[in-house]
Amino acid sequence: MTGRPPDVTDESAEVSEEAPAGSFGDPAAEMANEPFETPRPSAPQEPTEVEAARSDVESDLKEPEEPADPETQLAERTADLQRLQAEYLNYKRRVERDRDLVRENATYQALTPIIEVLDNIDRAREHGPLDEGFRGVAEQLERVVAAQGLTRFGEPGDAFDPTVHEALSHIGQDPDVDVTTCKVIAKVGYRMGQRVVRAAQVLVVDPGERDEAPATEM
Repeated sequence: MTGRPPDVTDESAEVSEEAPAGSFGDPAAEMANEPFETPRPSAPQEPTEVEAARSDVESDLKEPEEPADPETQLAERTADLQRLQAEYLNYKRRVERDRDLVRENATYQALTPIIEVLDNIDRAREHGPLDEGFRGVAEQLERVVAAQGLTRFGEPGDAFDPTVHEALSHIGQDPDVDVTTCKVIAKVGYRMGQRVVRAAQVLVVDPGERDEAPATEM
């Protein structure tokens, strides 16, 4: 008996659908067909709050430096105290010096006009004894200014000193002096401590040649 053999389906004989042009037909091939782009470097990112906090904790957990030995610490503290004490003493001296200078300047400004009054008293004495009432006032005024540190200087016979004397005139030579000397005091000088308030006004003479006495013949 002959019959027609049944149709045999060959799965392997099935023809798959054609892949579109330009494609390899699978995902890997499709990725291979995509154009290649060079990756760009990403910009540096700021640390987050968590990273910053972690960094702070790590820095706090670092081992502290070993303290110096007690002798070194004592020497450092002693040097600091000595430096502070020296600075305080310098400041105190500077304040006291400035205070004294202010007080001296104020006294100088107050007493300078009185010098002319004292000059008038001296001129009055040159013409004779002062009246009893006026003499008491003059002496009291001189005591007051002396108590404030105003002292007078300048006497005939003093060696001429340009720092405290003002030479008004040169009146020749004097064989009795060895250096330039104040011969006449026109106005006495006044000073306060080492500060000259007014220089003494004087007339001066220079030393002259002495006449040597002839030797006595025996």
